[in-house]
Amino acid sequence: MPLWFPVLFGAGITGWFVLADAWQWSGFIVAALGLATGGVVLPGRPGRVLLLAGLLLAMGCGAIWWRAESVRAPVLARPQVATFEAEVLRLESLTARGLVRLTLAPRARRDLPPRLRVNVDVGDMPEGLGPGARLALRARLVPPPGPSVPGAYDFRRVAWFEGLGATGKALGRVTVRRAPPTARQDLRAALSSHIESRLPGSAGGIASALATGDEGAIREEDSEAMRRAGLAHLLSVSGLHVTAVTGAAMLVVLRLLALSPWLALRIRLPLVAAGAGALAAIGYTWLTGGQVPTIRSCVAALLVLVALSLGREALTLRLVAAGAMVVLMLWPEALAGPSFQLSFTAVAAIVALHESPHMRRRFEAREEGLARRIAREAGSLLLTGILVELALTPIGLFHFHKGGVYGAVANIAAIPLTTFVVMPLEALALAADLVGAGAPFWWLTGKAMALLLWIAHTVASAPGSVGALPVMPASAFACMVVGGLWLGLWRTRARIAGLVPLLAGAAWALATPGPDLLVTGDGRHVALRMADGGFALLRDRAGDFTRQMLGENGGVEADALSPLAGRSDARCSPDLCVTDVLRAGRLWRIAATRSAYPVAWRELVTVCASSDVVISERRLPRACHPRWLRLDRTTLERTGGVSIDFGRGALRTVRGAGHHPWLDPPTVQPPFSAAKGDIR
Repeated sequence: MPLWFPVLFGAGITGWFVLADAWQWSGFIVAALGLATGGVVLPGRPGRVLLLAGLLLAMGCGAIWWRAESVRAPVLARPQVATFEAEVLRLESLTARGLVRLTLAPRARRDLPPRLRVNVDVGDMPEGLGPGARLALRARLVPPPGPSVPGAYDFRRVAWFEGLGATGKALGRVTVRRAPPTARQDLRAALSSHIESRLPGSAGGIASALATGDEGAIREEDSEAMRRAGLAHLLSVSGLHVTAVTGAAMLVVLRLLALSPWLALRIRLPLVAAGAGALAAIGYTWLTGGQVPTIRSCVAALLVLVALSLGREALTLRLVAAGAMVVLMLWPEALAGPSFQLSFTAVAAIVALHESPHMRRRFEAREEGLARRIAREAGSLLLTGILVELALTPIGLFHFHKGGVYGAVANIAAIPLTTFVVMPLEALALAADLVGAGAPFWWLTGKAMALLLWIAHTVASAPGSVGALPVMPASAFACMVVGGLWLGLWRTRARIAGLVPLLAGAAWALATPGPDLLVTGDGRHVALRMADGGFALLRDRAGDFTRQMLGENGGVEADALSPLAGRSDARCSPDLCVTDVLRAGRLWRIAATRSAYPVAWRELVTVCASSDVVISERRLPRACHPRWLRLDRTTLERTGGVSIDFGRGALRTVRGAGHHPWLDPPTVQPPFSAAKGDIR
């Protein structure tokens, strides 16, 4: 039963996200408490199960509700150019993009959100800026954006829980009003800068990510190769890194103390080493910014050390469940993010596999020759990698709409290389830098990084290295999650029943057709599936982010997106495109404006009358009456981005029913001033 505690607590959190408003959330909690009351009445084990289930469901829903209200802060009402002073709360260097990201707290400005995030060009940044500094700047600020199309990343929800009321870009140079206190110098940023000065390019960026969790210096092409090869987890400080740091600290302390016979005979050195490992895990977590995967791994490491100190078996599913409960109670919103789901699923899959009697019987240590031992350990690693990839694939496809196919093979080489070569060499290089002798170790670290990047690019460029899938239904994903949990947590033959929802969810996801038409919430960008299965873009100059987002949600690679104007089956002018697509035996005509210049009224009305769908970023005239759907500025402000399946006549919108706090937040807004370049 303890293994199901975080599952039931998480089900309560999920209920809050799925249900629409306070009445439904209250009803969920009341129903859960009613279930718990039934457990009190029912005798024996079934009663205890119902009691615990009801209480955990109610606690989960109540925890996320309380958390969402406790972080309530005003959000910027509309785009604004503002000049203000602010205190630096956090500084992140995005070297590969030539930017520095600042999290700021505006001073004496009730007309601005209390916390916002601004990107600054490196050339506009003053020297010595860090947390605690006070600065003055002019920036264009916008409210945190929601998803552009259904199924896309919802930064608005993430920003709500982080307390961010606006994001933006600095216009011009930043001026320092007060330098940061010496005691508050950003050690994390200083260490990242030192590493990147020793290793230029993505090699330094990866080394910085391993040491501090800062991924800003990794070039986008290298980062994309790591993702396509299934190696992106190496860049996010999590279990692998915390385990390596903790184990290294324990090993060094134990070996050094064991050199003294007096200490070895009088003190339990493993306990002292465990304490050193705990301090190393906590310090490393603090240094890397305390992200959810790192905190989860730190909690798990501390529990392992406690279990080892007590002489108990440490690596069990109860350990994973305890770590999940700690994270969910402190940050219940983490459940909705891919970081929590990926990290805990990977660890749970590994532990569940190696707790299996069949796995232990075939791969446990034994007296054997070197060749057989290497083959056994390699087989165990390969089997573990395959299982982890299978377990993580539904999560990756649900959140990112694509997944690496050869990740298990790539990780067989990349994980040992990172754990036993790259990280120790980097630690030696940093230690040697204290006496000015780090150059040879940095050279070796660079060579190891080059090998890691070579593995990533080789695997990523292999044919069929990435599998793409359009947005899957949330219910299909839920079926796969339930089936996976049932398979992993039960220990009797009843676990086989988990295959039913798992396979049903997978079949449902694979059978769900991709959208035929994607329209962003501003009406500027349109992606249409053509007769050959590829997508065509309305605007030729769509940015890389827009192309990637539309491609992912359409289930194709960004490279497969072609300009609509260049196709023979579309009729385009600089201001308007019209094309016909055949779906389910019916010919659909789609028309879309593609510039800010107005189309002649009579011509536009004629096009509307002959089209099934008309799309525009402007307000269309009242006389525009398409046969099925009109998506102009007025409609899109109400619906947000739109996804359409012509075959089923199905339409999905970003803004559905719901009253979660980030959908209708309190707002603030500076007074409008045309002289300052403000935007209405």
